[in-house]
Amino acid sequence: MAQSETAGKRGAAEPRAATARRAATGESGKIQSLMRAAAILDAVVRQPEGITLAQLSGAVGLRNSTAFHLIQTLVNLGFLTQLADRRYRIGSRLFALAAGALDENTLLSLATPILERLSATTGHASHLAVRCQQEIVVIARMAATGLLQLAGRPGATRPAHATAIGKMLLAAMAPEDFAKLLDVLPLPAFTPNTITDRGMLAREIEAVRRAGIAHDRCELDTDVRCIAVPVHDFAGRCVAAMGLSGPAWRLSPEAAEEKTGQLGAAAAELSAQLGAG
Repeated sequence: MAQSETAGKRGAAEPRAATARRAATGESGKIQSLMRAAAILDAVVRQPEGITLAQLSGAVGLRNSTAFHLIQTLVNLGFLTQLADRRYRIGSRLFALAAGALDENTLLSLATPILERLSATTGHASHLAVRCQQEIVVIARMAATGLLQLAGRPGATRPAHATAIGKMLLAAMAPEDFAKLLDVLPLPAFTPNTITDRGMLAREIEAVRRAGIAHDRCELDTDVRCIAVPVHDFAGRCVAAMGLSGPAWRLSPEAAEEKTGQLGAAAAELSAQLGAG
């Protein structure tokens, strides 16, 4: 009887021990995967021109097959992007997260007085926006009256193809990343001036890239015009777009050209505070 009871207790304990081992192993495995993914991201960051699978595997000390599965997961999540030549670079989602961190901790507080002065001196509404995948998120807007209007996340989004801030942020993307986004980007018409042809939008974004300034020519609202320029960080990355908007009769093409210098100076001031050279 004693032997039977002992065997029964041992039999009951063994499944519990096995469960504990599996739980410990699973937890350890998850932590190990996170550490490996972090190491991969660190290695990619150090190679801004891109890095191959073999180079990544060697850099983090993993077999190609193991590294490949982790990398594909990071690509699917948007933390990495694969170039046409199969090299990997940091993906747009990581930049969006970085921009979000700047928004919460630094970007907004630094931008607020600059936007306030910009609206006061130009007499037009000013705004600051970041890109999150297909959407343009306005994080702050200063009315022409000087009243700060904060646009909370999520919700205050603008279409990328029909706004100056959106075009500016599209132009800041790597050309290969923009080409991929263009294939799936919705292009609804908001006014007769809205660009709804993908080829025409591609040419518009290339023109924005060359000029360093974007225009919304009554493309979202028939009565409103906008202009926008980039805001850069210490690494030279465009982390936001700063814009001016106003009634079409006040912010005419000629008036917009006159205000470009003031807008550019405001964006340069914010960029300098973010460490841009």
